[in-house]
Amino acid sequence: MADTLTAPETAKATENTRKLRGTLGVASIVFIVVAAASPLGVIGGPVPLGIAFGNGAGFPFTFVIATVVLLFFAVGFTSATPFVKSAGAFYAYVDKGLGRAPGIGTAFVALFSYLALEAGVFGLFGPALDGLLESYGLPAVPWWAYAALGLVVVAWVGYRKIELSGRVLGVLLIAEVLIVIALDAVVVFSGGGPEGYSNGIFNPTEILSGAPGFGILFAILSFIGFEATAVFRDEARDPERTIPRATYISLIAIGIFYAVSSWVLVSANGQSQVVAIASENPGGILAVTTEKYLGVVGGHIIQVLFVTSLFACILSFHNIVSRYIFSLSANRVLPHSLSEAHGKHGSPSRASVVATTIVAVLLAAAVALGLDPIVQFYTWLGGISSVGIVLLLVITSVAVLGIFRKDKHNLSAWKTVIAPVIGLVGLLFFLYLILQNLPVLVGEESYGPFSFGVLIIIALAFIAGPVLAAVKKDVELS
Repeated sequence: MADTLTAPETAKATENTRKLRGTLGVASIVFIVVAAASPLGVIGGPVPLGIAFGNGAGFPFTFVIATVVLLFFAVGFTSATPFVKSAGAFYAYVDKGLGRAPGIGTAFVALFSYLALEAGVFGLFGPALDGLLESYGLPAVPWWAYAALGLVVVAWVGYRKIELSGRVLGVLLIAEVLIVIALDAVVVFSGGGPEGYSNGIFNPTEILSGAPGFGILFAILSFIGFEATAVFRDEARDPERTIPRATYISLIAIGIFYAVSSWVLVSANGQSQVVAIASENPGGILAVTTEKYLGVVGGHIIQVLFVTSLFACILSFHNIVSRYIFSLSANRVLPHSLSEAHGKHGSPSRASVVATTIVAVLLAAAVALGLDPIVQFYTWLGGISSVGIVLLLVITSVAVLGIFRKDKHNLSAWKTVIAPVIGLVGLLFFLYLILQNLPVLVGEESYGPFSFGVLIIIALAFIAGPVLAAVKKDVELS
């Protein structure tokens, strides 16, 4: 006779299908979130822009500032992790500290921000892959063809168990980091560039030169992705220990890598010349510098790895988006059917399909509207993401203070008040810089339709929280 399940067993089986499964350790989570930050993409993109339009040779020090502020944020964030049992990341903390309505609002802002970034980076990936293959003699094709191919691969990997993504991202991340470390080592051991070692990273005159606020803006945007460690709570081994360790390791590793590598880039080109060089060719300075110090082969390698770095970034954010959708549907904010974990892979397979579909629609819309993939598609969606994610950091900082105001859980004032407040003040300053420079980010000279459009989208996403909270009474986020 067939086996039957009792009512409690049936309930337990159903509950298990609403829970993701995995055995991620600290290293795997670090690979995922650091890959989302796209280290090689940052050294080849935001770093030259920060040097050219920020504070020149003093730009590497802005990574030190950003790292310190985010470490203060991480003290409160990780201290609160054991008391937030949901894998909802930011919005679960906000729900716990500030209430359900702002929690749901934060969830929608997070979802919009990460979706925008996942889709937007395809606007860089498509042209980059086309340019790479053209350099090897292949004919030019529309950027969206390679973007569509990349989306298919991302969808396939993202549908399966998280360990597969971890392995793929680990290989790609190690490769892109190694080529930059090789460049760093050659420049350092050869005595620096034409002017020796740059002192800009330590020189107050250089640090405060040009537009340091704009430099800090590019620095803080380079860290986007580190905060997503808590999204993988259900798939982590011993999350109370794994998540805090992964957060700190990711932050410190990213900060050191960016500061040192940007300093090397300045030194390799000459402190007095680097601003002019970066201004003239911001997209090519890394490849040219690599070819100069590592030869033609090194130049080709870094071009290939730049493309794979963008792919790794997209895959990381796809994993993050899928888990946001899964968690929100498990909490009945989104349709509950999307929180069904795959029977074999234990992955958020249905949520992954939804994320893929949304990105496909955004890509199709960009093609139909004839948008430039970089100047318009990536820039506009990047503007939404930059405002949204820094706003999320600010709200989460306030929420952490709210969590510990209710119960300090026998933790020190340093973890519950002092460090979180310092981090909050720094993040508010970063948010101010982003809002002040938002028109530049979206390609406008001053606040216009696109700048205001970004703010309206973010505001509507957050307002949807209180509205939904009033309508749906069965939502429980944390």
